[in-house]
Amino acid sequence: MVAERFTVDLDKPLVFQVGHLGEEYQEWIHQPIVCVEGPRFFQSDFWEFLTRTVWWAIPTIWLPVVCYVLSISARKGLTFPQIGLIVALGVLTWTLLEYTLHRFLFHIETKSYWANTAHYLLHGCHHKHPQDGLRLVFPPTATAILLVPLWKLLHLIATPATAPAMLGGILFGYVMYDVTHYYLHHGQPKEPTFKHLKKYHLNHHFRIQDKGYGITSSLWDRVFGTLPGIKAAQKKL
Repeated sequence: MVAERFTVDLDKPLVFQVGHLGEEYQEWIHQPIVCVEGPRFFQSDFWEFLTRTVWWAIPTIWLPVVCYVLSISARKGLTFPQIGLIVALGVLTWTLLEYTLHRFLFHIETKSYWANTAHYLLHGCHHKHPQDGLRLVFPPTATAILLVPLWKLLHLIATPATAPAMLGGILFGYVMYDVTHYYLHHGQPKEPTFKHLKKYHLNHHFRIQDKGYGITSSLWDRVFGTLPGIKAAQKKL
């Protein structure tokens, strides 16, 4: 007896449905629905609210935090050139984190109910509804939770003066990433660099999902061999 295929009802909250797709989940999320209005995730209004974030909340909340932690390093005796160098290192560190998380966590293949559900919340929803403007940036509550272990880790591997500046650099890199990511989906860039980044990222969404993991830069795709080739992209057209 052949098992009946599960069909997701897009008119009902999605989160607790997608797990039932099993091995078909990966194929399902890579068949994008392009519309600005996103789907409902939860029946609960409270949990639904927590999944939605306007893009401008990211710089509004986190840039003051960046300034604050940099001021800690300044009060502890670091000069502005020293802080600037550490911030640059922090931004570079973020770009590697951005690539690593996107490639190895966000694109992990799942098939069990709870793994599919967790993956959908983490990144699958973005590939299924890439233009959902309220689920493009990372919810501040989740970011705040993740900053706690990062802060503790930096204090283990860096000095009391350099750790805050390093956190500031990583956090600044994250803000640039989230704002850039939103712009690549909803902006109409005319400047060549951003036009290239938009084309590069949309190529990842709609043509070659297992290449082009960098958002703000293709640097680590070049380093680790995941740069989409022109011929490969043409074959997907």
